[in-house]
Amino acid sequence: MTEPTLAELDNALNVRLPQLNRLGKYYAGQQPLSFIAPEARKALGQRFDRYSVNLPRLAVTAIAERLRVQSFRTADGARDTALIAAWRRNDLDQLAPVAHREALAVGEAAVIVWADERGKARVSVESAEQVAVYRDAGSRETIAAIKRWVDKAPDGTDRQTRWVVYYPDRIVHLQGDGASITAAKTLKTVDNPLLAVNVVALTNADRPMDTFGVSEFEDLIPITDGINKLSTDLLTASEYGARPRRWATGLELEEKPVVDDEGNPVLDDDGEPVMEAVNPIGETDKLMINEDSAGKFGQLDGAALDGYENAVSVMLQQAMAVSGLPAHYVGVTTSVPSSAEAIRAAEAGLTAKAEAAQAKFGRAWEAVGRLIHAIEDGGEVDDYAPQIVWSDPATRSVAQEADATVKLHGASIISTAEARERLDIDNPDDTPAPPPADARVSDASKGRTPDATPPKGRVSPATPAAPKQGGDFNPMTAAF
Repeated sequence: MTEPTLAELDNALNVRLPQLNRLGKYYAGQQPLSFIAPEARKALGQRFDRYSVNLPRLAVTAIAERLRVQSFRTADGARDTALIAAWRRNDLDQLAPVAHREALAVGEAAVIVWADERGKARVSVESAEQVAVYRDAGSRETIAAIKRWVDKAPDGTDRQTRWVVYYPDRIVHLQGDGASITAAKTLKTVDNPLLAVNVVALTNADRPMDTFGVSEFEDLIPITDGINKLSTDLLTASEYGARPRRWATGLELEEKPVVDDEGNPVLDDDGEPVMEAVNPIGETDKLMINEDSAGKFGQLDGAALDGYENAVSVMLQQAMAVSGLPAHYVGVTTSVPSSAEAIRAAEAGLTAKAEAAQAKFGRAWEAVGRLIHAIEDGGEVDDYAPQIVWSDPATRSVAQEADATVKLHGASIISTAEARERLDIDNPDDTPAPPPADARVSDASKGRTPDATPPKGRVSPATPAAPKQGGDFNPMTAAF
C-alpha cells in the first residue's frame, strides 16, 4: 500500500473540478440551453436568456428528504446515548441532510472528525470541491485525504492557498501563494493518534469502480436538456406564432431614420439618413384608421401549441422512468393519487431509491461514529461498532412518522418505549440517575452545576492532541 504524494492528492481535486462545476450548474438550474437553433436564440435576444425546468434538484431533494438519521445503537443493540449527544452537539441533525444532498448531487461529500480544545469530537461537512479522499485500489481502504481552500480578503480577492493533508499517522498543514502544492511551504505536522484517516467520504456509488461516486441526476441531464429545449421552443412560438397577427391593406408604411446607440442618425454612403419602414399601427394601438376607402383589416389565426405540450409530456414520462419520481412530483395534475395508499404506491420507486441511499451512506455515518467514540472515549477506532438507525423512507416528514408510530402504538403492535425510540425521544428509564443531594450541594458550593464537570483527560494513545491556543492550526475548523 503505497502512500500517495502531495501532488497526487492535489491532482485528485483538480481532475474533478470540471465535472463538479458542470453538475453544480445543473443542480442550480443555471446550465446553458442545449439543442436550441441559432435562429431561435436570435429571436429570443436578451428577453429570455435562461430557462430551466430544474428536474435535477427535484430528483436530489426528493430522495434527500427521506434520509433522516433517527438514532444510533451500540453493538449490543442498546441506544448509544453518548454518540447521539455528540451528533446533536455538532448539529449533525441539521448538517447531515446537507451532506446527503451534496453526495446525491455531485457523487460525493466528505466529513472531517477531529477534537476541539476540550477533547470533544468536532465534526464538519465538506464539499467535494475542497476535499478528496484517496483509497487503496486493492483493499478500498482510505489511506489519505486532502482539503484545499483559498483565503479571501474582505473585498473578495484571493489571498493564499492552504492545504491540510490527512494520513493515518499524521496531519500536514501547508500554505502557498499559488495553486501548486509542490511549491507550498509546510507549516507544521501534527501527529494523528487515531491511527486512521479522520476523513470519511459519503460516496453515492452503485458500482465498485465508481471511485468518486455518480450524480443522482446524471441520467436526467439529456432529458432535462430536451425538456428545456421544447419549453423554449414553446415560448418562442408563443411570442412569434401563437399570438393572433393583424393585417391591413391600403395603408402606407411610415419611415423613420435609423439611429445608432448614441441616438445619432445613421448615414449612407451619400450622406443621407438611412430610413426604415415601420408599421403605422403600433402593437398597443386600440383604434385602427385607414384613409383608403378600399382598405381592409383582418386577423391571422394563432399557431396551435398542442404539439409542444404532447412532446413535453413524453419527455416527462422518460424523466419519471429514469428518476423514479412519481407523476404528482413533476406537476402532472391529471395523475394525482387520491388516498394515502395510492400515494405510497406511486412513491414506491422513490422509496426504493431512498433505501438504497441509506445503505450507501449508512456505512459512512457509522465510520464517523467510530471516530467520535475514539476521540471522546479512548481506545482504537475499530473498538467501536455503532449501528445507524434510519427513519422510514416511505415517509417524508416527522409528522408522517409520528402519525404512523401513534397508529402502531394504538394497535398495540409496539410498546410506549419503542414508540418513543422510533420518534427519537429519550425514554425516562434510559436517563442516568440524578446525583445524590450532597453532591449537588458540593457542586453548587463550587460554582458549577452537577452536569458541568470538565471533560476527563484521556491517557489512551488514541487521544487526538487538542490544538493549543495562540495561533495553532485546527485541522477540523481549517483556521489558524
